[in-house]
Amino acid sequence: MSQLVIDIGPYIDTNKQLRAAIDGLTDEQLTWKENADKWSVTEVLSHLTDHNIVVSFRIREIISGSTVQLPAFGQDAWVSSSKANEGAAVDILDAFQALLTYNSLLLRRLSPQDWEKTGVNFKGQTLALTDVVQSFTAHVQVHLAQIERIKKAKQTAAL
Repeated sequence: MSQLVIDIGPYIDTNKQLRAAIDGLTDEQLTWKENADKWSVTEVLSHLTDHNIVVSFRIREIISGSTVQLPAFGQDAWVSSSKANEGAAVDILDAFQALLTYNSLLLRRLSPQDWEKTGVNFKGQTLALTDVVQSFTAHVQVHLAQIERIKKAKQTAAL
């Protein structure tokens, strides 16, 4: 039986926070971009789902004892090449939630020793499994603030 080393509640709650952040937004508001070099809200959600995919892989690499370098990814290229802004925010968040659920089931099965396992990221830094999960949660918080900035910029542009 697992003994959680960290509280994964904040990790699991990221989906609720993202859904609350976009509640009531129209499709036009979700896909609006301040300029071509900036992301829309939908693109931010797509990026976070992509990041969740990568984190899912990193978790499994760490607990398996793999010695390969943990992967990075080209976030801008992933968002643009996937035509993220053509997707529906609700579908993107459904995928995000599915990853959270699947990963949380795994995380709950881990032993304290599993939580102590580490991997090396693309920067050469050694990260414990706890670091990976907590960093992802913190990363979502950064993008929640970005979503708020996009919403305010859209309001200002509409004036």
